[in-house]
Amino acid sequence: MKEAGDSPALDTRRLEQFVAVAQAGTLAAAAEQMFLTQQALSTALRQLEREVGVPLFDRSGRRLVLTSAGEALLEGALPLLAGARELARSVQRRAAGTADAFTIGHSPALSNDEAFTLVEPALRRHPDVSVTFVQTFPRLFAERLLSGELDLVLRRGVEPPPQLTSSVVTYHPLRLAIPAGHRLAERDPIRVRDLADVPIVVWAPERRSFYTDFLVAHLRRGGVEPRLRVCRIQGAPPATAVLVDDDAVAFVTDPAGTTHGGRIVVRDFDNPPLTPVQALWLPHTVSEFRDALLSSIPQHAADAIPQPPEVAPPFPTDA
Repeated sequence: MKEAGDSPALDTRRLEQFVAVAQAGTLAAAAEQMFLTQQALSTALRQLEREVGVPLFDRSGRRLVLTSAGEALLEGALPLLAGARELARSVQRRAAGTADAFTIGHSPALSNDEAFTLVEPALRRHPDVSVTFVQTFPRLFAERLLSGELDLVLRRGVEPPPQLTSSVVTYHPLRLAIPAGHRLAERDPIRVRDLADVPIVVWAPERRSFYTDFLVAHLRRGGVEPRLRVCRIQGAPPATAVLVDDDAVAFVTDPAGTTHGGRIVVRDFDNPPLTPVQALWLPHTVSEFRDALLSSIPQHAADAIPQPPEVAPPFPTDA
């Protein structure tokens, strides 16, 4: 067996071929996709296995099945290849003298205003960089980062997702959005116990979203068993959820006061929970603008970090 220090650098072309076979499941399908003969592709895979010193596929059945080592290689290969493609694009932009372009995805749980506020200091430090903001649903984060459609994602969460690099960059105090005619609209500040028996709109079910689980844990610590409703409107500002469920309330990060023509009242909590904002990006990539963005966002004390629920959700995504 090879010692770890003796392992050669992996050839990115062979890695691309390996990924194609792993995702297609058969040599025939992958060979057609890669414009290679099956024999040439099989030879390349055998060479890759010799390089890493372990079998990557179980070939005992009709389809090629990844071994545990193959699964580990696939998980690491996807961001590595995405980083290599981004490096090539960066070199081409530099050679052409074109302005740097940076695309930031943000989840619906972060408003356009909040996303811009986080990025504004870096924009001032880098007037030559063009930035595009794209609201992106959580299920698409990894896919669009790996494809190069996005350079950075901002979301609410703390779980580090596989294949990506992440950092909790700041925290926002939560407030409560209330329909103007609701019995809680005149209460200021709001206490957690005021929410007993009040329907609360969330954007994903419990145990399917870090953000929902974070809210549920906060309510239960305050002695309230929450009555959750999953919002039937996606992509609209979070506060608008209470306009279509006018007996319900919703946690928001909007400023206190009124909004939407006075139809919604936003109240402070007496002890506001802090919800984390997490940045996600590709490993194996370098970006001066990204570094400036991450370093210019104000940091909060470590003891303000919200703790995840005792039982981790099976799909730790944000809402």
